[in-house]
Amino acid sequence: MDSAASDAIPEPRRQTLLSTADNGLKIVIVGGFGVGKTTLVRSVSEIRPLNTEETMTQAGEGVDDTDRIAAKKATTVAFDFGRITLDAHNVLYLFGAPGQERFWFLWDRLFSGTLGAVVLADTRRLAESWYAIDRLEHHGTPFVVACNDFGGPQHSQEQVRAALDLPPHVPLVFCDARSRESAKHVLISLVQHLQTAARPHQPKTPEPTP
Repeated sequence: MDSAASDAIPEPRRQTLLSTADNGLKIVIVGGFGVGKTTLVRSVSEIRPLNTEETMTQAGEGVDDTDRIAAKKATTVAFDFGRITLDAHNVLYLFGAPGQERFWFLWDRLFSGTLGAVVLADTRRLAESWYAIDRLEHHGTPFVVACNDFGGPQHSQEQVRAALDLPPHVPLVFCDARSRESAKHVLISLVQHLQTAARPHQPKTPEPTP
């Protein structure tokens, strides 16, 4: 799958922000170079997303690792932005982070005020997800991992978890970033994870003394 191809992605409906919307929730989409972050934001946003894609040139040769993504012609140089209205008061704002190592310095600023994050991964290049997971754990930001379907060999959840050394409590899902329904499922998984993390932990009832 060419995650940069937008021809298969329908144009989002132009939805006006409700006047009652007074609670903005920030979500960041992170991951390695060419894993489909721009595609996911574009497919799920209810508005025409803002993006900072630029055509890749020879200046990036030897700097950006294009192994297995040789067909990629454009890249994000700042961030992508999209929006989803959850209800009359709550709006989800999506920020897609740039994937190349030379733009990672932007990530810490993007993480500011973030409710949670999606780590988008390509199972052919899982090592490119390690930095994103490390930074999110460093910031204490809750996240889920979503493996984007690039049509390669299938991997089990156990194999992916072992490769990424994911803790059991971190949700792992598989998706197709080009599909609006699939992208929505990823975000629903994140929201459910955030709700679970926000619940107060119930202390264990002590065993009765014999």
